[in-house]
Amino acid sequence: MLRIYNTLTRRKEEFAPIHKQWVGLYTCGPTVYDYAHIGNLRTYVFEDVLERVLKMEGYRVRRVMNVTDVGHLTSDEDFGEDKVERSAKAKGKSVKDLTRFFTDAFLADLAALNVARPRFMPRASDYIKDYIRLIERLIAQGNAYETAQGVYFDVTTFPRYTKLSGQPLTSQRTAREEVVHDPEKRSRQDFALWLKTVGKFKHHLMQWHSPWGNGFPGWHIECSVISSQFLGQPFDIHTGGVDHIPVHHTNEIAQSEAAYGKPLARYWMHSEFLRINGGRMGKSEGNALTLKNVVQGMDPLTYRYFVLSAHYRTQLNFTDKSFRAADNAYRNLRLKTWILTTPRKSGVREGRETLWRRLGIFWTEFQNALSDDLNMPEALSALHRLVDQLLALHAAEPFGRAEAENVRKTLQNADKVLGLNLAIPLSVPKNVEKLAKLRERLRRNQQFVQSDALRKKIRRLGYEIEDTPAGPFPYASASKTSPAGPRSRNVGSRGSHAGHARNRPRRRRP
Repeated sequence: MLRIYNTLTRRKEEFAPIHKQWVGLYTCGPTVYDYAHIGNLRTYVFEDVLERVLKMEGYRVRRVMNVTDVGHLTSDEDFGEDKVERSAKAKGKSVKDLTRFFTDAFLADLAALNVARPRFMPRASDYIKDYIRLIERLIAQGNAYETAQGVYFDVTTFPRYTKLSGQPLTSQRTAREEVVHDPEKRSRQDFALWLKTVGKFKHHLMQWHSPWGNGFPGWHIECSVISSQFLGQPFDIHTGGVDHIPVHHTNEIAQSEAAYGKPLARYWMHSEFLRINGGRMGKSEGNALTLKNVVQGMDPLTYRYFVLSAHYRTQLNFTDKSFRAADNAYRNLRLKTWILTTPRKSGVREGRETLWRRLGIFWTEFQNALSDDLNMPEALSALHRLVDQLLALHAAEPFGRAEAENVRKTLQNADKVLGLNLAIPLSVPKNVEKLAKLRERLRRNQQFVQSDALRKKIRRLGYEIEDTPAGPFPYASASKTSPAGPRSRNVGSRGSHAGHARNRPRRRRP
């Protein structure tokens, strides 16, 4: 029984999907004006784990992640510049080239972290006509109104506007007081559905014709439209970071539920902040670290391990010390699992029943942790306990092929959720393997001068040797590990469904 914490009800609930066999999952995707920072990526790792757990529970998952390439202003609210346009001007690129480049970079980061690419990744700019239709509906129903500068949602027409945030309407976040607002707005909490290209937006590069004149959509309207088109309304689970709760997700709920009189999503799940050295991290703070920044000399999956070490609903503090500790823990885990899955003899005659029993106990503990609101720290703890127990058995009598294979299958099943490549053989070039074996023979013959010379030769090739009871363990050294970075262009590919209008599903009625 899977239980998840629902931000909307503020309690853990048993998950019950709308449809028996499949789950609709919507993820607020990136605004592709710059590289994603590791705080952003923490949220996507959480959402990837959620999808993996749902699949382990036997559901088919229809996951949608939008790509914001227009309308996201620098404040996240209704003032400032469009983030994408500002970045394009600063970098001297066209909006199209800029968003394609940073979408590719984002997808490369996901791949480096073993985050599965969502089935659908529609671009916000491909749905302008659909936004206009929803805005027209809201105006006709009296939920929205036009001014000389734009079209706004009237929050007083939606009595449960603050149900997600729990804040009183008077304290609901809005634009800063020192910023000049549209004087025709009825309330300072009213938010933009459409912004006209007048005044400060007169020279906006991205603009479309609408019944209210040329302009561009507000940031929140895209998620309401895209989620309902791909998943219907209501759908099962809406995810995002906790920073989305007071503004973006609150506004999504208001415009969607006012338009159609039914819930937007049944469950709302939010990942907590990643902090850096105890303080806030973000591009505005000047300390936004990218994956490429932090994993130089490390396996990028070290960051995934680091994220999994904390519950998604707790803040996680990134420091050099904590990340190095995660790197050591992940390396040790890979080393131990390699030892346990490498057969050393024909079979274990004694202790076999103990092995099966401990594998069974682990699997029960692991599943219980996952079912308890994705308790990944407890799941990792169960894994570490298992590995240490099995190492003790292995030290007493090395595993044979059958035992090593059963351990490998158990790790492989656990890794379907963890995504840490625990059951994948470590890739080492054959010449390095030969040198490691030769060095081991020299070492056992106490020819230490020659064995040390081979260790240095292996190190010059970019590998280190860990001597273990099961034999030498060669692994890539820090200088050999390649950090994550942009890969080949794959935006809009048929597999990703990113940005292709022809890949839209048939319209689902909310």
